[in-house]
Formats: sequence, C-alpha cells, structure tokens
Amino acid sequence: MIAIPAIDLREGACVQLVGGSYAAERVRVDDPLEALKQWRAHGFSAFHVVDLDAALGKGSNADAIFRLTAYERGLTFTVGGGVRDSDRVEAVLSGGAACAVVGTRAIEDGAWLADVASRYPGRVVVAADVKGREVVTRGWTEGSRRDIRDVLAAFEPLPLGGLLVTAVHKEGQLSGVDLPLMREVASTSRHRLYASGGVTTLEDLRALAAAGAYGAVIGMALYTGRLDASAVAREFAG
Repeated sequence: MIAIPAIDLREGACVQLVGGSYAAERVRVDDPLEALKQWRAHGFSAFHVVDLDAALGKGSNADAIFRLTAYERGLTFTVGGGVRDSDRVEAVLSGGAACAVVGTRAIEDGAWLADVASRYPGRVVVAADVKGREVVTRGWTEGSRRDIRDVLAAFEPLPLGGLLVTAVHKEGQLSGVDLPLMREVASTSRHRLYASGGVTTLEDLRALAAAGAYGAVIGMALYTGRLDASAVAREFAG
C-alpha cells in the first residue's frame, strides 16, 4: 500500500478542513507548492489534489494544479474536484495527472461515467464519499439516498483506475479510520481502493494495508504533525 499526501486547494491555498465543513478550516498553507515540496522532501512521490472551490462551483484552482503537476517529472498525481464533464477529464489528464477523479456526476450519471471510463481506461478514479453508509455528492453537501454497496455494484464492469472512498464522518477529525467500511469495499470490489478519512496513526495505515487498500490518502494527520511524515514515507511511500 502507498501513502498519498492530500493537497486540497481553496482560494489558491492548500487547506485542511474538519469533517468536510468549509466553515471549519484548520490548516492553511498559502503556497500549495510549498506543501508539495515538504512532502517530497520526506520521500513521497504520489499526491492527491482536490480543487475544493470547483467542487462547490465557487471558482477554480487550475493554475495551482498545473504548478503542482509540472513541478517534477516522475511524480504521480490524482486530481479531482468539480470534474463533471468530459472536457474537464481530458484537461486534467493532459495537464499532467495520472488519473482524473470524478465524483458527483459519476454517481448521478452512470451512462456518462461508462463513456468516459471507456475513453480513458485505467485513468478515471471514482470518488465515493460516504457519510455512515450513504454516498454524498456536491462537495459532501447533498445525500444521494444510495448505500455504498449499491453504488459499488454499478462500478464493477467499468475499466476504472480505482475507487477513492472517503469516510466523510471521519475526515479531518484525527479519530481513526472507518475500517469496517474499507474492508467491505476492498472485499466486494475488484477495483483498486484508495482509502481516505481519519488516518491518524501508523496502525491505521497498517490496518488499511491488511484490509486490502491499494493506497491511503492522508491529510490532517500529516499537516498537524500527528503523524511522523518520515516514518510514514519509510514504510508506505511506495
């Protein structure tokens, strides 16, 4: 399993939110490139970038994303946030991302997801953001009334690059991961699982690895120093 630092973008800065609430910003790094350089210095080579403004339709951090993906050859980026049409998927991939992460429209429009996945096989990751067991959309602000198991079943035939499952109820709270949820996803889906939400300790990472996760996205615990970045990189940087 690989550990993947999160670089969440808001108003041009790198931020960390508590519980997915835009009113509960706990960490802010004015220049996202400085965050990338920090994690790179510890040995990380894969990064998860999210445009929070685009996810809520409040703007775009496209310039900041390009600066990140263009920084150094050989790094791997998954990029998401407001990726809701085919042109945006193409732009993200041509801009240097290994995979484009699609959420809201992928959940709401299965025909579109099937089309874009077939056009870019292995390069589209679906974000399934979960509160309890319900998949939520539009920057975690709306419920879909769909259980995670039902959503996963619809994805099985598609040539996806993976599933990014975020336990929103754990996000940013430094209270540990939703291990039963991640075990269920890993055991029922053939796609790579990128687990997110609540990673706090090395034991959390080891448990996710044992559960079958391909990658773990880490945010708050790294930015606050709760997790020793060097120790994580030594064991899980890939």
